[in-house]
Amino acid sequence: MGIEDTLAQVALFSELSRKDLKRLAAGAVSRNFAKGDIIVKEGEQATAFYLMCSGRAEVLKGLDGSRPRVLGTLSPGDFFGDMALLDGYPRSATVRASEETECLVLYRWDFLAELRTSPSIALQMLPVLSRRLREAEAQLAT
Repeated sequence: MGIEDTLAQVALFSELSRKDLKRLAAGAVSRNFAKGDIIVKEGEQATAFYLMCSGRAEVLKGLDGSRPRVLGTLSPGDFFGDMALLDGYPRSATVRASEETECLVLYRWDFLAELRTSPSIALQMLPVLSRRLREAEAQLAT
């Protein structure tokens, strides 16, 4: 499966045209992490989106404190850092590889460069982002 096919499986990119997926795929890079490696650290400036290709990782809150909490686990097909593509805010949690892990990484500056040259990417992503926000709000209401 090609990188554009892999990106098409991510909800955030699911509405993009084949042409736009190919443009994003051109900027994506593969990164490997050993067991125990910190992939992203809570509080650091967010600079990239990560898509799990293989391996497993755990999402942790307060890793530097006395009582870190495991918020969840990630496996192939899962992704994180999607909001980093848009806002660049500090990371809200740490992600640590719990085994050998490969991620497809799309850096914010490359993504923004594509948006500048092809604003249709943003227009295709807006309904997906809106849906995700509505789903999050619905979960808070229950």
